[in-house]
Amino acid sequence: MAKYLLLKHYRGAPAAVNDVPMSEWTPEEISAHVQYMNDFAARLETTGEYVDSQALSPQGTFVRYDGEGQPPVTDGPFPETKDLIAGWMVIDVDTYDRALALAAELSAAPGAGGKPIHEWLELRPFYNTAPPTITE
Repeated sequence: MAKYLLLKHYRGAPAAVNDVPMSEWTPEEISAHVQYMNDFAARLETTGEYVDSQALSPQGTFVRYDGEGQPPVTDGPFPETKDLIAGWMVIDVDTYDRALALAAELSAAPGAGGKPIHEWLELRPFYNTAPPTITE
């Protein structure tokens, strides 16, 4: 089995078919979307293909080590992950084709008007061995 990361984007991906920002959805539309995601995950739990998923808050901060003392922190000015990534799901499937099929199905979660979003999801495989290293 191979693990894949499915990334949902706030922005930065190609436009969805039903391209209405979530901030403009009704509470019922948001609830239907979340329920679809939960039902999808529950179904994958029964097949052993679900690993984990999380929605991400738009708040976030870049931090780095800069010697002793308080680390430097920044909130821009460049696009940051918090501006781009809305949430993620990790799946563990037998084939790449299965990962594609699940990503396509997940992209059909309902959005504005109860219609499928048909959003673009980023599908990224996990390294199943040690990552490559640079050699001289």
